[in-house]
Amino acid sequence: MTDDSTGSESEEQALSDAVAEAIADVDPVAALTEDIQRLQADFQNYRKRVDKERNESTDLVTGLVLAQFLGALDDIDRAQEHGELTGGFKAVADQLANTTLKLGLSKFGEVNVSFDPNIHEALMHETSPTVTETQVTKVVRPGYKFKERVIRPAQVVVSDPE
Repeated sequence: MTDDSTGSESEEQALSDAVAEAIADVDPVAALTEDIQRLQADFQNYRKRVDKERNESTDLVTGLVLAQFLGALDDIDRAQEHGELTGGFKAVADQLANTTLKLGLSKFGEVNVSFDPNIHEALMHETSPTVTETQVTKVVRPGYKFKERVIRPAQVVVSDPE
């Protein structure tokens, strides 16, 4: 029995020596350098993610604030259509329109374009022999986008082919 225990002790000693040798072969400077590089990469990824989330939050809030101005912009458009937009109020209206444009708000809603349910809300359907696909024939209320996100779809009348 002493031979078995001596054999297993020598195996354990050999294994222990091999582990110690492997640990001794690892350069502590290289190991620390790898750890630092890994931490730097983790921090850079964290910083990029936080910046992206901050930009998304800013865009979301800006879109929500701009959405509150849509009613006033609609009123200004109606006043302009009826010729009631004159004097000092016209200057204020122009400044409001320019500011919302600079922030990234854009108005859309054209006639004689293909109907797109992602950006149009059909209020009424008509049939027409002159169209080959469903088209917008009248814009009841324009839609607005902030950057590429639709804040309010354009309310339209569409014509379907017969």
